[in-house]
Amino acid sequence: MLHVTYKKQYIKNMKQKDVLIIGGGAAGFFAAINIAVQNPKLKITILEKAKEGLQKVKISGGGRCNVTHAEFIPQDLVLNYPRGEKELLGPFHQFMTGDTIAWFEERGVALKIEEDGRMFPESNTSQTIIDCFLNETKKHQIEVLYSQTVKSILKEEGLWNIKTQDEVFIAPKILVATGSSPKMWKVLETLNHSVIPPVPSLFTFNIKDDRIKDIPGVVAQNVEIQVVGTELFSEGPLLITHVGMSAPSILKLSAFGALQLAKLDYKFTIAVNFIKMDYQDCLATLKDLKLSLAKKTVLKAPQFDLPKRLWKQLVLASVIQDDNRWADLNKNQLEALAAQLTKAHFKVDGKSTFKDEFVTAGGIDLKEINFKTFESKLHANLYFAGEVINVDAITGGFNFQNAWTGAFIASQYISK
Repeated sequence: MLHVTYKKQYIKNMKQKDVLIIGGGAAGFFAAINIAVQNPKLKITILEKAKEGLQKVKISGGGRCNVTHAEFIPQDLVLNYPRGEKELLGPFHQFMTGDTIAWFEERGVALKIEEDGRMFPESNTSQTIIDCFLNETKKHQIEVLYSQTVKSILKEEGLWNIKTQDEVFIAPKILVATGSSPKMWKVLETLNHSVIPPVPSLFTFNIKDDRIKDIPGVVAQNVEIQVVGTELFSEGPLLITHVGMSAPSILKLSAFGALQLAKLDYKFTIAVNFIKMDYQDCLATLKDLKLSLAKKTVLKAPQFDLPKRLWKQLVLASVIQDDNRWADLNKNQLEALAAQLTKAHFKVDGKSTFKDEFVTAGGIDLKEINFKTFESKLHANLYFAGEVINVDAITGGFNFQNAWTGAFIASQYISK
């Protein structure tokens, strides 16, 4: 009798909803709003473990929020996803960049395209996106509860039972949008979902090398980088930092090489071609410069559009003296300079977190998700969106686009 009384009291204390969203980040808010738009009758609650939500939105893009990327062809867009390329092709035909732009513009948030294709709110502040989401949740009477850490998820008699540290919620449908959360992955493993172990996906390279020691802030605009002994390759801008190297060329390598570089314990060598020119072609050009710039000092005559400080370091590394003129260069010096320009080796020893875009490779195994609906293949009415699944992208707004697409498609089915 005591057991029955206890159970009745337990059920009485449960908070019953129509839809529960676990995770108050980009994907969670986007899903909740779209569910409410499609079915205003539903009681929707977002459970967020922190004291406030949308933290990643807040810091993304240096506080400007890199909403998406100006890539409008699904087949090209998927190429930016080291994990999820094949699975996202179908979803991107349903909802992608153009739909994202339209969605925000309908709510008074105009986006702009920058030279590199990244898209930001015209206001240049992530608060515009946060305010948009918070206004929409109020408008559609979506309940947002903070400081709610989910401890367990159970399914009982067709309903999902979500227990936080001090409350119990029940709902027929739930969506998990908790991002890269090891604690939530452990909870989902209790539902027999497989989790691919997470490793960092976007990070910068730690490099101690005299050639770059004193030139932080220098950018080489168009380089090629190869991880020696592998097929990992990237190209794009390269930034010299206080601890090593960063910018898109490095971050692409870190994303596509996330698993491989983790196995190497982040100790490897990269070959950098600073001028995207073949060694022999570069050598031939240098021989021509030896004649045409004969009286000029090599150090003071930067070539190949390289920044002056970088050119100086590469020249000095080629055993060329401060006062050497082009005419003074011998065969060995020309060959050394060509090598520094086209195949300079740098030893990487560790990584640093790329704070604005902290992303991991890993998450719910993609084989266990129906990408037509973003519903679990193991449990009906359990949906996922965002980085909780094993999808990640290079930097540039692509991770957010994955969040918008998954959340929107899931919302269509949850709202039915």
